[in-house]
Amino acid sequence: MDHSDAFVSITQEALRVLAMATAPILIPALLVGLLLGMVQAATSINEATLSFVPKLLILCLCLAVFGSMIGSAIGGFTLNIFEMIPMVVR
Repeated sequence: MDHSDAFVSITQEALRVLAMATAPILIPALLVGLLLGMVQAATSINEATLSFVPKLLILCLCLAVFGSMIGSAIGGFTLNIFEMIPMVVR
């Protein structure tokens, strides 16, 4: 494996792991924010805590549900990087 091929594959894997780690948290937070924004616009309630607390609760729930999957994806990527060190250093 050429050095440039190794770095390209590491970068591609890093982007894939990044998407897998952030999507289960960002997508529900964005959907809740959108829904709350529509409710606030319809009711003319502009309370900052009204949008913050539900997003915080959804974030905690998503971390509780998907935390182990995110941790294992990041851990697997880290192990993969350490295993590729001898190929890249040559």
